[in-house]
Amino acid sequence: MAVPIVAIIGRPNVGKSSLLNALAGEMISIVEPTAGVTRDRISTLIEKNGRYIELVDTGGYGIVDSDQLSGHIEGQIRQAIESANLILFMVDIRDGLVPLDKQIAQLLRKHNVEIIGVANKADTAKMFPTAGEFTKLGFGEFLCISAANNLNKSVLLDKVFEKLTALESTRPAQPVMKIAIVGKRNAGKSTLVNAMVGSERVIVSEMPGTTRDAVDVRFEKDGKTIVVIDTAGIRKKNKMADSIEFYSYVRVTRSIHRADVVLFLIDATVPVSQVDKKLARFITEEYKSCIIVINKWDLAKETTVTGDYEDYLTKLLPGLKYAPIAFTTATEAKNVQSVLDLAAQVFKQTTTWIPTAKLNKAFEIIKDERVGATKRTGKGWPKIYYVTQLAVNPITILMFVNNPQLFEENYRRFIIGRLKSILPIAEVPIRLLARSHRK
Repeated sequence: MAVPIVAIIGRPNVGKSSLLNALAGEMISIVEPTAGVTRDRISTLIEKNGRYIELVDTGGYGIVDSDQLSGHIEGQIRQAIESANLILFMVDIRDGLVPLDKQIAQLLRKHNVEIIGVANKADTAKMFPTAGEFTKLGFGEFLCISAANNLNKSVLLDKVFEKLTALESTRPAQPVMKIAIVGKRNAGKSTLVNAMVGSERVIVSEMPGTTRDAVDVRFEKDGKTIVVIDTAGIRKKNKMADSIEFYSYVRVTRSIHRADVVLFLIDATVPVSQVDKKLARFITEEYKSCIIVINKWDLAKETTVTGDYEDYLTKLLPGLKYAPIAFTTATEAKNVQSVLDLAAQVFKQTTTWIPTAKLNKAFEIIKDERVGATKRTGKGWPKIYYVTQLAVNPITILMFVNNPQLFEENYRRFIIGRLKSILPIAEVPIRLLARSHRK
């Protein structure tokens, strides 16, 4: 069932991202005093009394963008208006009515869509009367709010749901899988998202650093709902230009944390960098299922072959040795659907519950091999009595042993390697824990 879409439209710096965050009750869009931080359409689901809306934050209309992306941003705003069931037309009560507000009003009048006028930054009731001048825009009285102070937030939400009473808004289908796409700047992440979804859902530009927020995009594949998270490209910390880049990086790490599968995008035309290595370490430390996606392969395949490139990656990113590798050309959507199929296979592996009997049998095989273990003077050999699986995604296995200290890192790595070859979990990380067995 489709969820009603509510788009927040307004000129730069009127507080659109602050309003999205206030209504959602969490930090979703980056909020900065700098105009033009939001570029893509950022959306989130909001629930009230069992009814749902999809709230969409857009870039500032009329922004003169520093990276020459104004046309792209306005294209995203137009798409948001065209798909919306209701628009929150936002103005700044402190600035009063300005020419750009009138331009936006003209644009909105061309569309047959319900509109609620919202006058933001009305921090005290004394300011409310000045909102009267916005009635000249032709959308009735503007509701005075303060997104920063949550003033009239619940009044606005009530009004939104009241306007959408005639539309069904039941809980949307839960995504079966969340995929985060990460990588350094200009690796082709947004192009890959659009190729997956089959539409211009996020802005694509040759300009590095185009994406700033983490953008959740919901789509259907084979009758199942998937969320793909487009993230900002990252670079070395000492090269981060400003706080916007820092917040973007924080959102990348958060996106990895909440994803079921990470698509780690690497640009085939340039060498693996320190940023790539740092990202790989973070994915490994989070025990995340991952596919290494080598993008722009059409530009590199003349100079190298897949086998050599795979060896090169294993040497430089040893922590992700478990991750399958895929080769794509996102601009032509080559291999993109097979990457989605591979993500589904990896997800199936990382959510596998292994029957206890089967798990203990695998450990019996490993114990009988008597390889990899080391005898410690005065402490003896490491012994495993029995094992149990505690969790999935990541697969977490607890071993009850004679002495956890005897299970050194090398031996644990050996056990994990053997488990991957015996059980159907070869391409996902395994967290292996050891606890002392008390009789």
